[in-house]
Formats: sequence, structure tokens, C-alpha cells
Amino acid sequence: MGKIKIVGLGPGDYSLISQGALEALQSSSRIFLRTEKHPTVDKLKETIKYTSLDYFYDKEENFEDVYGKISEFVIDLSKEGDLVYAVPGHPRVAERTVSIIESMAKEKGIEVETIASMSFVDAMFNYLAIDPADGFKLVDAFEIENAYIDTNTSMIITQIYDSFIASNIKLKLMEYYDYDQEVCIVNGAGVKNLESKKYVLLHELDRIENKFDYLSSLYIPKSSKRMYNTVHELEKIMSTLRSPSGCDWDKKQTHESLKKYLIEESYELCQAIDNDDIDEMIEELGDILLQVIFHCQIGQEEGFFDLKEVVNGICTKLIHRHPHVFNNEDIDMETFERTWEELKQEEKGETNITEGLKRIPAHLPALIKAEKIQHKASLIGFDWDKIEDVIKKIEEEYKELLDECEAGNIKYIKEELGDLLFSIVNLARFLKIDPEEALNCTSQKFINRFEFMEQSAMKSNKKLEDMTLEEQDELWNKAKSNKIN
Repeated sequence: MGKIKIVGLGPGDYSLISQGALEALQSSSRIFLRTEKHPTVDKLKETIKYTSLDYFYDKEENFEDVYGKISEFVIDLSKEGDLVYAVPGHPRVAERTVSIIESMAKEKGIEVETIASMSFVDAMFNYLAIDPADGFKLVDAFEIENAYIDTNTSMIITQIYDSFIASNIKLKLMEYYDYDQEVCIVNGAGVKNLESKKYVLLHELDRIENKFDYLSSLYIPKSSKRMYNTVHELEKIMSTLRSPSGCDWDKKQTHESLKKYLIEESYELCQAIDNDDIDEMIEELGDILLQVIFHCQIGQEEGFFDLKEVVNGICTKLIHRHPHVFNNEDIDMETFERTWEELKQEEKGETNITEGLKRIPAHLPALIKAEKIQHKASLIGFDWDKIEDVIKKIEEEYKELLDECEAGNIKYIKEELGDLLFSIVNLARFLKIDPEEALNCTSQKFINRFEFMEQSAMKSNKKLEDMTLEEQDELWNKAKSNKIN
């Protein structure tokens, strides 16, 4: 096995190649360049012979495959003796093949020596007159989708070869930065007579007049303007609000005191959905998310749970309840609801159906709770066969209610009224109508018709409360005939 020397060619100017890198190149007869598309190569041609590995870029479909194949090729070549593998810039700065080669070499017992030259990052900071001691993040343009973007730190994005890549970068960055965030396009950093920089607004990044090539990078300074678009941001804000120097109201809240707000926010979201108001939906979903983070913060402070446990719980549950998606199990989708309920029983450690019925929250609105009870019972076959039977049951409960009303038995009137409502919910379920939604629609319709009545009375210089029932009925019927809904 031969030794692999990995050398850096510097940012592009011949004067910036290290002495060690030049000596390694000039003393080797087996030199392989990841790419000869580098300004330094023109000068190096005068004193060395090399083989370019650029042809791998034409053979493979994506850069990850290119890097993998080049690395395998270099490792195989080392079996025939010592060699030098040269890469642009500094071997340890944004050079994927170097880490792959080192990893493979370690497994095979191959000796690797790395000889540094100045990186293009050093050249960029020098050219832009910026001190890197303030901190920065280096990101490959081809890996930005999975990169963590921190607007509090300056960033350099490499390998922006063309306007198409620049456009993708722009779209990603606009998820975190303001539309008018200033960025700097840097071309040929560290290469005399090629260096250039252009400051543009982020939304202008991919305009046709902006030039990009294999020596292009992007510098984004840290920004006080930002988009808060991760749950982590909300966690930090809530932690601050609950801290000793935070808000007195937030600090005194408990799981119990917050219950009503979660219910209120949920109903406000429902209203936004009914109104088809997207902006309102965004706001109300944020309010609900706030409640989740609020409870997680309290749970963390008390030492019982945190957001990570909540997320892990729901992810685990979703995977478990969708075995046909995540475990390739065959499931009859006709009976999927039954399977779903069985999986829930398994998670909860329930041994019978009644335990599942008792698990339904007591605080649910009565119509919703009744529908859930009936639905769970129907999954094991305890249900009416035909809608006609459901209607017959309603008629039966209605007659029993009338009988108790005639007898004046208050206790049984309440019971029979409940039975009648329960059977009406059953009818709604058979008709595939949400009883809660249906009743809310009727309540709104009543309000609209009542408003019509009151406005009509006012036009006649009257008040509804001063009118006879017959006069009120006349206005009501008029509202109906005008199709006030």
C-alpha cells in the first residue's frame, strides 16, 4: 500500500499555495487533481504532470456519487504506490472527498498525510476585510436544504456555480431572512485580477445580471432582522417569559390555569377555518402551538417532561398506528378504523371495549362525546343495520318523552330527553353529518333571522319586546320566506 498525500492548492493565486504543498507536488510522479478547473493549475502545468479527475463529474448523476467514486478511485490507486491527491483551497475546508478518503483509508490501514494551503474562506475574509473571530458558518450550496441556518451568525455558502443554484439558495434563505437582507456575491476570492464582490438584496440574488461560476460564493452577515420559523425559537421565547426576569403573568400559569385558553384557541381556529380566513388560521394555529410549548415549558421546569418527549411520543404513536406505511404491513383499508382502535387499545394497555369508552374525555361537548361513544361501539358491530331503524328509535324516544311530560315526572323527563338527543346523534352519524356542526349552523341561522326580525321592528319604530307573539311570528315567517340563513 502506498501513502496518500492530500494537498491544498490554495484559493486560486499561485502565491498562496503553501511551500509544503508545492514540494509535495514537485517531488511526486503520481499526481491526481480532483478538478483542474482552478486558476492555480495553469501555472502548475509548467512544472508538474498530473491526471485530472473531472471526468467523474460527467459520469455520475449527483455530486455525492461523484465524491464517492473519486474517493474509491484514489484509494484503489494507492495500492500501486505513493500518490498526491490535490484539491482546491484547504483540504479540510468544504472538501467532501477528503473526509471520505480518510475514512476509507483508516479502515484499510492506508497512511494519509494532509498538507494545507490557504483556504478560500481565509481569502474571502481578507478580501471583505472581515474578522472571522466574530464567528461564522460554512455551508455547501448542495447541502443547504439540511443545514441549520442561524441568522445570529454570519455565513458563507460555497459552490454557487450558476443562477439556478443561486435561485434555490435565495428561496431557502428567504425562509429565515428578510426580503431585503443584504448579501455579498464573491467571485474569485484570493485570485489576483479575478476577485470581485457585489452587494445585492437577497431577493435580487438570482437576477440575470449577477454572474456565478465555480469560484463563486455568497457571504451573508449576521442579521438582527429575522424570521422566527422554528419551534426552537418559540421554546427560547417561552423560557425567557417564564424566567425570573420574565413576565409575571406567564410565570404564575399552571397546567390547570391554561386549560381554558387551549379550548378557546381551538374554537377560534375552528372559526377561522369556517371563515376561510388564511391569515386568521395562521394566527390561531400559532396560538395553539404556543399553548403546547407553554405546557412543555412547565413540564420541563417541574422535571416531568419536555417538548422532546412530546414529539417523540407523537412520532412513535403515528408510526405504530400506520404499520401499512412504515412497516409495509398489509392492512384492509375497509376496516382500517377498527385496526386503528385496536392499536390504540394496545398502546393504552386496555383489555376491553369499555375502557376505551371511559377514555373519551368527560369535558368534550355532549354531542361530540355521544358521537364518539356510538362510533367506538359500532366498530365491534354494536349498531343499527338500517337508517329506518334509527328513525324508528327516535320516534320511540320522542313518544317516551311525551309520556313523561304528561306525567310531570321531572326526573324521567331529563332522562328521556337525553335518550332522544342521543338517538338524534345516531341519526346524524348515519347521515354522515357532524351533529355539533349541524346544531351550530342552526344556532347561527336563528341569530340571523332574529336580527332580521329586530331590524324589521325598528324600521316600524317598534321594539320586539313590545310586540305580541303573533306579530313576532309574522316577522319570523317573513325571515324564513326571505331565506335568511
